[in-house]
Amino acid sequence: MEEIIVLDTHNDNPPDNDNWHTDVTFIDTPPAGAILAAKELPTTGGDTLWTSGIAAWEALSEPFRRLLSGLHAEHDFRKSFQEYKYNKTEAEHRRWQEAVAKHPPLLHPVVRTHPVTGKQALFVNEGFTTRIVEVSEKESAALLNFLFAHVTKPEFQVRWRWQPNDVAIWDNRVTQHYANADYLPQRRIMHRATILGDKPYYRAG
Repeated sequence: MEEIIVLDTHNDNPPDNDNWHTDVTFIDTPPAGAILAAKELPTTGGDTLWTSGIAAWEALSEPFRRLLSGLHAEHDFRKSFQEYKYNKTEAEHRRWQEAVAKHPPLLHPVVRTHPVTGKQALFVNEGFTTRIVEVSEKESAALLNFLFAHVTKPEFQVRWRWQPNDVAIWDNRVTQHYANADYLPQRRIMHRATILGDKPYYRAG
């Protein structure tokens, strides 16, 4: 487990992760899980939603599952961490450039096999997935647009309304989450830790 990160969001440091994503899929071994603890909460808003890649996969038709099985998608740090957000100072922009150099785009399977349960899950997310490499650009865009909408359907979701000192633990290998940014100008302080993960793979079965 890595160090605890303090997420302190307010008017001078607004949230910037209000999109559906799986944490850190732009690295070779994304986190296996994450822990989030509520320390200071707004009086309203600030909910977190999770959605299940397993449930989304199981809801697809068999022919469509066959199409997706074995495909690979590119994940890119720059899709969520866009350059214009990190241009306030020369030092900030230099740190962004260093992060880009450290994290070039890489490939993960579109369908991931859970290493413990053996269940299959969709493993593309709007935060970092840019294209499916085995198909044309237009086919990739159509497939990803469908998958992004499909995996975030309400019937695959759970919504957590935080109470003080709540702690959430989730499996980052087969879920996505969305942090509602609807509480400004109020403050929200959360403590987060991530659990080291392994390399995603697909195994038929």
